Amino acid sequence: MNITKTYNASENRYDSMQYRRCGRSGIKLPLISLGLWHNFGYKDNFENSRAILRSAFDHGITHFDLANNYGPPYGSAEENFGRIFKEDFKPYRDELIISTKAGWDMWPGPYGNFGSRKYLISSLDQSLQRMGLDYVDIFYHHRPDPETPLEETMGALDQIVRSGKALYVGISQYKAEETARAAELLKAMGTPFLIHQPRYNMMDRWVEENKLLDTLERVGVGSIVFSPLEQGILTGKYLNGIPKDSRAATQGSYLSEDQITPEVVEQVKKLNEIAENRNQSLAQMAIAWLLKDQRVTSVLVGASKVDQLKNNVEALNNLDFTENELQKIEGILK
Repeated sequence: MNITKTYNASENRYDSMQYRRCGRSGIKLPLISLGLWHNFGYKDNFENSRAILRSAFDHGITHFDLANNYGPPYGSAEENFGRIFKEDFKPYRDELIISTKAGWDMWPGPYGNFGSRKYLISSLDQSLQRMGLDYVDIFYHHRPDPETPLEETMGALDQIVRSGKALYVGISQYKAEETARAAELLKAMGTPFLIHQPRYNMMDRWVEENKLLDTLERVGVGSIVFSPLEQGILTGKYLNGIPKDSRAATQGSYLSEDQITPEVVEQVKKLNEIAENRNQSLAQMAIAWLLKDQRVTSVLVGASKVDQLKNNVEALNNLDFTENELQKIEGILK
């Protein structure tokens, strides 16, 4: 596949995508955003990555989500995105929300991990250089730091905004209590705290148990949820065993074969029946299920193929659930 010719975005790109306000901010995000965690590193096909990004924007996906350690190897997703941005998306910069993060191990020594002021500011400087950007729209602290005082981490986010390197800040994987404290600190500094990125899907419900969404609603912060398909379990991929080319069969993957238990397969089959009755794929229903809650601003999807991305976008064709469907889903997942 060779699509290196000049890119002109679809004139109809905003016709079908739906957008939702992010907390109590002035920003609206597409209901589906594209994450560059996998499929955009050096080991991946560059033209395929570019095709996915082009298709996303052509379908009204205005938000591209990255992090310093996305690849593999670390940094490579940002570098590839920077090249594609320069060649394809530079004329559309003001139509895009581009985010990146820092918080996981990135370089050797004591200053390349977690949440110190030195690490966060240094990491963002590196990210901007890799992507060829003057600023990002959102910069996240990628995970809580159990040792660095929260005041230092939030102070670094504040400094990043005041320096013009980010327009808004966010956090990821923080629990409700930590989130409330972060919001309090950022509000006192006048820092635009836009969004929280938690892991959330039908099978991973910690945000409900922790009452995180209640906290976000109270402090006026939006949410963008990742792993909506539970690393592929909430698709039709594992209905009849584990395919050899699947994520569960790949060594070093974030999903292992022992997670695909007979009980999980049985649950997935029952969920798939409900999806079929809704004229949706299981993946589409899993995305729609998340978006039924207005406190979920956007669902962050990954894609390895253009068709996969399009299939996810088609989830927006049916976002409504009957009470009976919701009860059946809960009964299956108990």
